[in-house]
Amino acid sequence: MASKQIAFIAADMDGTLLNPDGQLDPEFFDVYQQLSDKGIHFAAASGRQYYSLKQTFAPIAEQMLFIAENGTLVMHQDQELYSCTIAKAEIEQVITEARAIDGAHIVLCGKRSAYIETQDPKAIAEISKYYHRRESVADLLAVDDEFIKVAICHFDGTEALVYPSINQHFGQSHQVVVSAAIWLDVMNAEASKGSAIKHLQQTLGFSFEQTMSFGDYFNDVEMLAASYHSYAMANAHPEVKKLARFEAPSNAESGVLQVLKRLI
Repeated sequence: MASKQIAFIAADMDGTLLNPDGQLDPEFFDVYQQLSDKGIHFAAASGRQYYSLKQTFAPIAEQMLFIAENGTLVMHQDQELYSCTIAKAEIEQVITEARAIDGAHIVLCGKRSAYIETQDPKAIAEISKYYHRRESVADLLAVDDEFIKVAICHFDGTEALVYPSINQHFGQSHQVVVSAAIWLDVMNAEASKGSAIKHLQQTLGFSFEQTMSFGDYFNDVEMLAASYHSYAMANAHPEVKKLARFEAPSNAESGVLQVLKRLI
């Protein structure tokens, strides 16, 4: 696999590029520079908020592409390249249904900020990992913003306790995806990391065959499908591994960097 075959690389964050403690390997910045010197675009592709991603990659944030909020927002140098919003009436329906789930904590994701009602300290600590710009509000239904996602956290597991209800009500009209063991996202039906990458393929002029991506969970499925060089992490969900062409070492072993260093 010669580097000239690759024009664009996207990597999920949690469970993929970040180690199990949620930290970025400091060696990444040197690898990024070598990729950039070869003319290879690199994007962080995450369910995390854009402002959170910018903070993580602060030394190179003005150079990088960011596929944020599970593909609903693509940013470069603080300029929006692509977005996929949800109408407020639909947002209200999702929030109303999520409120009925015992133990669920809701994050309303807008372009300007994330918004939360919960006052639970454990939930706020978890939410703060992914949403650095956030506001506590009395009523999510009263928020005015352009909305791109509703994220739901449930500490006892979203696949079993949140997905069945939310998918039953919105699975036919929206993208409903379990993005981590305790997180679920509801987005526009057209939204995904894969849709964002396809947009970049068209606008930046690189092909499916020139695309590489790394992921570990269900919110990475469309991204892997949009990339010929698709890598599931060794620690990925078993169903996600079945959908990738290749496997990278685990995130605990800096598996993404291992593959990228072979590339460069």
